[in-house]
Amino acid sequence: MIIPVRCFTCGKLVGDKWEQFASRVEAGEAPDAVLDSLGLRRPCCRRMLITHIDFADELMEPSPEVAPAEGSPGDHC
Repeated sequence: MIIPVRCFTCGKLVGDKWEQFASRVEAGEAPDAVLDSLGLRRPCCRRMLITHIDFADELMEPSPEVAPAEGSPGDHC
């Protein structure tokens, strides 16, 4: 979903590091090296980025099999 702003355990800011982490890992860098360079040394903060699954965009897309029924309340035409 959406990356939390702060680490759940220690409260350090981690949300501002997600974009850079994701793009660098996608480019082929090792996740542990990226986390080190971003200054995330504690295991609790590292797990916030490593275990995050970014699927918010998938949730926001309308699925093709769900269509409004004919004559639904929102249908005024």
